[in-house]
Amino acid sequence: MTTKRRPERDEYFMSIAMAVRGRASCLGSRVGAILVLDDRIVSTGYNGTPEDMKNCDEGGCDRCLNRDKYGSGNAYDVCICVHAEQNVLLSAARFGIAVEGGIVYTTMRPCFGCTKELLQAKIRSVYYIHDWKHPNSEVWSEYEKIQGRFPEGIRKLKIDDPDKSWATPRSLTQAPEETGHSIPGN
Repeated sequence: MTTKRRPERDEYFMSIAMAVRGRASCLGSRVGAILVLDDRIVSTGYNGTPEDMKNCDEGGCDRCLNRDKYGSGNAYDVCICVHAEQNVLLSAARFGIAVEGGIVYTTMRPCFGCTKELLQAKIRSVYYIHDWKHPNSEVWSEYEKIQGRFPEGIRKLKIDDPDKSWATPRSLTQAPEETGHSIPGN
């Protein structure tokens, strides 16, 4: 009889974040996140439009729908998408769940804005599988500095992602040219 290998804790939690991203409706990257407290999942989130609004893949976000009109790295004030990491915090808040001291598993390295929000929520560490890089090298040093503020760090996990091409339509060997999780070139 063959015994199935029990996944390590980080692999287990990241596989759940990968399942959560299946609900993402963004036309760029599809990102999933989970919030873990005391080894228990207390909240999940994926990127897409706010509740009760048309999803990106249904034409809900003009910026996602008209990527050539707005150009890379522009018009974030018209983007109505909420990032997976924002949604994981907001879902917890909606149900009165304190998040301080939690760990976030997200399928993509959090953007600058999400990093600030996770720090403000007192998240102690972040794990991710796909890189994100800020296109502006001057901002990149500040981004790395602020990501260094997580008490237990931010770490990339080496986990196979069978849906990588669907979740991250652009090659991960190239740095995205935008801030945020929406990757151009689709």
